[in-house]
Amino acid sequence: MKRTGTGRRNFLKGAAAGAAALVAEPKLAKGQQQQAQRGTAPLPNAAQAARETSPPPQAAVYTTDRPGSDFMAEVIKSLGFEYVAANPGSSFRGLHESLINFKGSPNQSPELLTCCHEESSVAMAHGYFKIEGKPMMIMAHGTVGLQHASMAIYNAYADRVPVYILLGNIADETWRRSDVEWTHSVQDAASMVRDFTKWDDSPASLQHFAESAVRAYKIAMTPPMEPVVLVADAVMQEEPVPQEDRGRLRVPKLNLSQPPAGDAAAVEEAAKMLVAADHPLIIAGRAARTPAGLQSMIELAELLQAPVQDRRFRMNFPTRHPLYGSGNIADADVILGLDVPDLWYAMHSMTPVNKIGMETRTITKPGTKVIHIFAGDLFAKSNYQDFGRYAEVDLSIAADSETTLPALIEACKKLITADRKRAFDERGKKFAETAERNRQRDLDAAAFGFDASPISTARVSAELWNQLKGEDWSLVSDVTFFSYWPLRLWDFKKHYQYIGGHGAYGVGYQAPASVGAALANRKYGRISVNIQCDGDLNYAPGVLWTAAHHKIPLLTVMHNNRAYHQELMYVQDMASRAERGIDRAKIGTTITDPNIDYATMAKAYGMYSSGPISDPKDLAPALKTAIQVVKRGEPALIDVVTQPR
Repeated sequence: MKRTGTGRRNFLKGAAAGAAALVAEPKLAKGQQQQAQRGTAPLPNAAQAARETSPPPQAAVYTTDRPGSDFMAEVIKSLGFEYVAANPGSSFRGLHESLINFKGSPNQSPELLTCCHEESSVAMAHGYFKIEGKPMMIMAHGTVGLQHASMAIYNAYADRVPVYILLGNIADETWRRSDVEWTHSVQDAASMVRDFTKWDDSPASLQHFAESAVRAYKIAMTPPMEPVVLVADAVMQEEPVPQEDRGRLRVPKLNLSQPPAGDAAAVEEAAKMLVAADHPLIIAGRAARTPAGLQSMIELAELLQAPVQDRRFRMNFPTRHPLYGSGNIADADVILGLDVPDLWYAMHSMTPVNKIGMETRTITKPGTKVIHIFAGDLFAKSNYQDFGRYAEVDLSIAADSETTLPALIEACKKLITADRKRAFDERGKKFAETAERNRQRDLDAAAFGFDASPISTARVSAELWNQLKGEDWSLVSDVTFFSYWPLRLWDFKKHYQYIGGHGAYGVGYQAPASVGAALANRKYGRISVNIQCDGDLNYAPGVLWTAAHHKIPLLTVMHNNRAYHQELMYVQDMASRAERGIDRAKIGTTITDPNIDYATMAKAYGMYSSGPISDPKDLAPALKTAIQVVKRGEPALIDVVTQPR
């Protein structure tokens, strides 16, 4: 096939002339002339001079006016991605070039974000979705890129988050030009992550790619939402669009499926059980995907005056609402679970991990009825055990909770009589009293060790809240390892103010997911806050550079307790159980000797930072300054030496 250089790729025409210019004798500045005179070399003979000054031989330049990657880029742009995150790789170099050069404004829709690790790319997409509600695309390079990305993909899978993964590969062995391309290519590219993705395909033609690209987006966005993988063959990217396909290729139209709502008869049955209950309780897992879902949660709880137990996977309910956390599972006569992946665990107690043996008991009273609206029943795989123990329920509705809630609310309204409403109002008053007692308990607990050094996690949370409470803020990190203090002290009201945690608790998630969430928050002018565990940041700290380079405003407050503290406690417990003392438990669990200076680390990546801070009096001024940096559109990191939890 003849290679031609037309259209946008004419820049290659000047390659030969540029090569000739490189070998021309340069003019020396005065200082350079003096230096050259001090160390003279023999003049070249005539043959050498001819070789140096003659034009170079004509070089065959490989050009094409319409590579397959241009059409692939058209398809990708049609899906509306704002960003694509990638650590550059040769197996998708064609698509890389097309995305930043072809059609329209360069490097826009999607904008390419430079990442230092594939795990960071996926985790950024994970956090981005939980704010923006639509997927980010990531590109990964062959076998090695997907292996790097796999932990973050599993986190997204377990957290029911759609990540759109485009994977480069060279399927045809006759096109692999080196041992590198052989080791980075694979027969079945998506197989290594197939157990924890929802769908994958390896298209064999450009039209096949177009249809599978749209199908992948649709599947990823249909609850339960999950990551998908689309393999982009490198040869298909780089070779010209076949002549027979020119004019015939088309980009399919995307039509997203409506999320599945619960069966009408089943919803009516659930409403009867809830309205008749004397002590209904709502357990929320991943119930609210959008602001509308949060409002539906509030409406249902207030309609029934039913308390809400939040599993903290999402921002499901306002934390200072009188019904938040006020109920007791042991008192409930009807329990409504809303997309709770660990419903069995929520209704049982188990022997703690630091005790010998395993005993379980139910914490619900005899006769309690259980309803579960759960999209997870619509899709399940067996190998990875992210689904929890089997929960026995009385009414199981395989549907998306958020989509089903409006119908459930209307069904309940039709059944509520004046007498039932009076009963609901009476129990609501009791829950309001309980909520106030719980809040006062948390305030009292936060006061312990308030002036201590290292700084208590409650003090860090309180100081942050004092700075943020008048701002439009978003907490974009998990706070499991921070004793949940922000959820106990701050006033969470809006859907974007809390995004939950990892999904699979894979360490290395939090820093890049926070950057991705902050990227989504940037257009809205919100202050994104990441309370960052030290062990997590050390997995792939290069994401700090990504935040600085792309000017992603994010306030990172280090939870620098200088240990993998949960594991430290486990080893201490094991040592105590064996009666060997706990003095060596720090071996293999602490991050000391030397202590890591995260402020210096952040500076090295081009980010504003301060610390390490160990005196609590220095914390408020440091936070104030850092927030000003974030407000002007840049990331900032405050290194705080903290107590363990």
